[in-house]
Parts: sequence; C-alpha cells; structure tokens
Amino acid sequence: MNDSTAAYKSRFTSTMMGNWSAPLTTLVRGEGCQVWDADGKRYLDFLGGIAVNALGHAHPVLVEAVSRQVATIAHVSNYFATPPQVELAERLLRLTGAGDSGRVYFANSGTEANEAAVKLARRNGQHKKIIALNNSFHGRTMGALALTGKTALREPFEPLVPNVVHIDSTIEALEAAIGDDVSAIVIEPIKGEAGVIDLPAGFLKRARELTTEFGALLILDEIQTGAGRTGVWFAYQREGIVPDAITLAKGMGGGIPVGALVTFGAASGLFTPGQHGTTFGGNPLATAAANAVLGEIEASGLVENAALRGAQLRAAITAIGSPLVAELRGEGLLIGVGLTAPVAAAVTARALELGLIVNAPNESSIRLAPPLIIGDSEIAEFITLFTQALEASA
Repeated sequence: MNDSTAAYKSRFTSTMMGNWSAPLTTLVRGEGCQVWDADGKRYLDFLGGIAVNALGHAHPVLVEAVSRQVATIAHVSNYFATPPQVELAERLLRLTGAGDSGRVYFANSGTEANEAAVKLARRNGQHKKIIALNNSFHGRTMGALALTGKTALREPFEPLVPNVVHIDSTIEALEAAIGDDVSAIVIEPIKGEAGVIDLPAGFLKRARELTTEFGALLILDEIQTGAGRTGVWFAYQREGIVPDAITLAKGMGGGIPVGALVTFGAASGLFTPGQHGTTFGGNPLATAAANAVLGEIEASGLVENAALRGAQLRAAITAIGSPLVAELRGEGLLIGVGLTAPVAAAVTARALELGLIVNAPNESSIRLAPPLIIGDSEIAEFITLFTQALEASA
C-alpha cells in the first residue's frame, strides 16, 4: 500500500504506543545524504538518524555486506561464534587501542551496551556508588536510565537502580564526589542529547587520574561520539587518555542495530561466564554490517573528512552572521548550534518545510549530525536552507 504522508501519520497514531509523538513525516527512501517522504518530497538529511547513518543512506558497501550476510547466515545464538563477530571484535580492539588485553561484549543498541556497563561497574564494587553527570543521557532501560542525568526522564520510573549519584560537570564536583566508595564514573565525552555540550577542559584527564587513584572504573559513553563522528575514531583519543571501558552503538552499524562494550586492561577480567548475555547481540548480520561500515570509514578517510567538514561547517555557520546564533559546540560532525532565543523548535520546523532535517534537543539548541560522507555540495545546500530557517525564526 502506497499511502500519502498524512495517511501514514493516521495509521501511525492508531497503531503505535503513546510514548511516541506524532511523526514529522513518513520517509520511504534514502540515497547518500538525501531522503524522500511518501509524497515524493526530498530532504537534505543533516541529522543522520541521530548520528547513526555514518555512510548516509543505501551506501553500496553496506547494502552489499548485509545482502551477502543475510543470504549466508543471519543468526546462530551465542552458543556459537561466527567469522564477522570475531572480525568485528578484533577491529574494535585495534581501533580503540585496547589491544590484546581488551575484550568486547556485543549488544543490540546503545542502551543495552550501557546496561552491560552498569553490571561491569557492579563487578568492580557491588555495593559502591556509580557517579554520572547531570544533564547526561545514557538510554531508557532501567540501568541506563539510572545513569541518565535528567530528572524528568527518571522520575516516572523510580525507583531505579540504586547507588547512582549525579554531579555537575565540573572538576571541583568530580574531586568532591570521588572516593573509595565509588566503583565507576560514567561520562559522555560530549553530551549529545543535552544539546551537544562540551565538558570543561581537562575534565576527562582529571577523571582518569582520580579513578586510577581510587580504584574506580572510567567508563565513557561513546555511543554518539564514536566511530569517527568527532574527527577522531573515539573522542577520548583526543584527550590522550585510556579509559577502562567504552560503550558504542549508533554510527558503528550505519543503520543496522548493534552495540558494544569494549574493556581495557584489568576491566576485561571482571565478567565471568554466565554473568551477562543476550540472544541477538553479536549476531552475524549486525556484525557484518558494522565491519562494512567501519571498514569503509577507514578506507575512505571519513574520520579525517569529519574533522575537515566539521571545521568547514562551523566557519560557514559563523559567516551567516545571524543574531540567533550565540555559539557553536561539539567536535567534527557532531555540532551544537546554541541560540540566543528559545526558538529551536521553530527553526527545525521551518527547516523541515524547506527540505532540511536538523534536530532541536532543547528549546535553545540545534543539533547537527550529518553523514560522515558530506562534501562541498551538501554543506552549500545546508547553509542556504539553514540561513532561511534562521531568518524565518529571528
């Protein structure tokens, strides 16, 4: 059935749970950095499925890998290993720098990877505290939600996992909170859902020093920042530190659901057989897709492209000279546009009307997370449309 966008919206609201807002439109096809809705309208996609579609849409490398794998073997259960699973684990240990002492646990999503991280923290000190940051986001399952530093998201589902403490993102708060009674600190290197908010200079390095001193784990949520998004493979690499564990998802699969927990050094020995598991995590279809995506990012220099195009985008947005633009945040192709007025919803709505997809994580921020493949033509079109959206909302 080929319905209109309006018809699909009606069918959506009559069938889907009430946790979802009404959809903005109904997308039916994508190619590169473009998508089309059910009415045939074309959009420039500068959200990329919220930092997921690293290779854009319908990339031939991903299409071929998934098609080949699903025609070979798609699922076997975790009683067995498969070649793409082992290959992806080896690739992640190489790219993260975890090396021979590192280990990988595969999940189906970012929130599941963070659930594994909560259990890893408990293994490092079952009755100790886990520290997380205010205004952070780590997922919506019960353990990941306990880490999430947004009261409005947590309160309807309390009581959550106990012994999680949230602190402000300052070095002073970090120093005051850490002690022998802490098992782990969980940190987003850049707070994506908060509006792409950077941590203070030196925060991650100090967190590394303090967790080492007190025997706590430093766990970094790289779900939104990983896989080349910020112009390096993983955001912590820019800081010159080595964490105890990182969680990954989103861009790693390029649109195919896959997540991972990667451990470093001594943290790799904390789980023993039977202490965690999943039916679908690490299945050959998802891991074949992730291998294809990460392989293409590496082969085509898309990490470097993210750094280059991110700088180009920042310069172009600054050159607009809009009185609405207060600041630019983030790194690489994870960019937060801070606004001088609470009109982010109006900007994104007008952008959508013009054929541009961006996101308003809060009332005064616009989030940009386009595919890592963008070039001059996509940036030029973005600037034209974004300028018009800003002008209409000023």
